[in-house]
Amino acid sequence: MIQMIGCIIELANIELENFGLSKCMSSPDAVLVHGGGVHFFKKLNCGKGYKMNRIHRCLDMQKPADHSSVTRRDLLTIAAGFVGASSVLAGLPRVEGSQTKRVVKNGRIKQSICGGCLRGIGLDAEQTATLLVEMGLAGRDLVRQNDWPTLKKHGLVATMVPGAGSIKKGLNDKSMHPKFLEDFRKNIKAAAEYKWPNVICMAGDRKGISDEEGMDNCHTILKEAVKIAEDHGVTICMELLNSKVNHPGYMCDKSAWGFELCRRVNSPRFKMLYDIYHMQIMEGDLIATICKNIDFIGHFHTAGVPGRHELDENQEIYYPAVMKAIVESGYQGYVAHEYTPTRDPMKSLVQAVKACDV
Repeated sequence: MIQMIGCIIELANIELENFGLSKCMSSPDAVLVHGGGVHFFKKLNCGKGYKMNRIHRCLDMQKPADHSSVTRRDLLTIAAGFVGASSVLAGLPRVEGSQTKRVVKNGRIKQSICGGCLRGIGLDAEQTATLLVEMGLAGRDLVRQNDWPTLKKHGLVATMVPGAGSIKKGLNDKSMHPKFLEDFRKNIKAAAEYKWPNVICMAGDRKGISDEEGMDNCHTILKEAVKIAEDHGVTICMELLNSKVNHPGYMCDKSAWGFELCRRVNSPRFKMLYDIYHMQIMEGDLIATICKNIDFIGHFHTAGVPGRHELDENQEIYYPAVMKAIVESGYQGYVAHEYTPTRDPMKSLVQAVKACDV
């Protein structure tokens, strides 16, 4: 960008020290290097009036010189436009290795992110993977299968992948068991081939099913599914969700119900996905509950309460204390951020990672 600006100004045959645009002047604290010399000039602060499509029309290098409509004023406008464009580009997220700083310092919590944390930022799978590596994160959560090779290439982990069931139609629905068992077979095998640790499942909506009947129905399919999981070294995790705000009617909405199901299934390959956001809404008492039942927890999700947004001072959970308790419990799994940012996604992600890097 700097070299291009230098070339454009040189085309205009103007000494850089005398370069001036009355509408684009601020402090004289910028330098530009080109043509072997260092030139001092006033920093450009270009307003909204510069239009890049005008610059593109002016800078048509394919036309013969004697037919070009480019004037000295046009060239100066082009140079100013590029300076303005470079300042805009400087504000976009960078994922190159030399430009992204490592955020994780302690690493005692292995952190990953769900896709929503970077919503609106426009990074593809490759760019996201590069960013996560540079920040020191472990991987991505709830990842589509077509992104798995990219994660593997970068040494990252898909910390949670599809298993069986959905929030509304889950394992408590006996009529769906044949399909869900087939889903478990296919998805557990796929996860094992990539050495991913966890597959997710859902209890389902109550829909007139009592909690005891629902637990019996879940147990019926899970006692078969864990045999597949044990053979492949993959853990099935059922997510705890709140039924008060986000998912009315969801059955696995209390940690006591989920932990009792773990006891009945009685396999190290079936645990709870303890969503800290959801359980704060339903029951609170996070640290004591986590520490008492850590053997039944295979994965964590984070988000701020209320709102499911950033892990900042505008929500009620003090995440450093919760993470410290998780570390001291001996937990060796992953903690995945699953919030939706309300401001700059990169700044919010850095804040969340730092809050949990205890």
